[in-house]
Amino acid sequence: MEEFKITDLSAASPREIADKIIDILDRKDAKGIKLLHVEEETIIADYFIICNGATVTQLRSFAGEIEFRMGQCSLPPVRIEGYEEASWIVLDFSSVIVHIFNRDTRNFYNLEKLWAASKEVDISAQLTEK
Repeated sequence: MEEFKITDLSAASPREIADKIIDILDRKDAKGIKLLHVEEETIIADYFIICNGATVTQLRSFAGEIEFRMGQCSLPPVRIEGYEEASWIVLDFSSVIVHIFNRDTRNFYNLEKLWAASKEVDISAQLTEK
């Protein structure tokens, strides 16, 4: 796997930010990564990234890696919620909000259905095959 490329994302577009976060999650083997373009449905963000992991340790690892790597790129999260409970961790990058779930919590809240009016962006070419 190629080395993580550090680039200044402080002036990046929301899609560029989302793509970098997706790359980070993919490198950490997050499951079920989805990108929803929610800009037309809400004022809180342009994109939601949704993924899940199997354990509390894994969810915290995903969140920690995103926080660290995005900080290296001059774009730390504005806010992080749910880290202690670690069944649903939210990282807020203003224009991009990352939702990291355990499987049961993801199934229960089913954000994909809740935000069904938004457009799911095809990121399959961006993800590595495991």
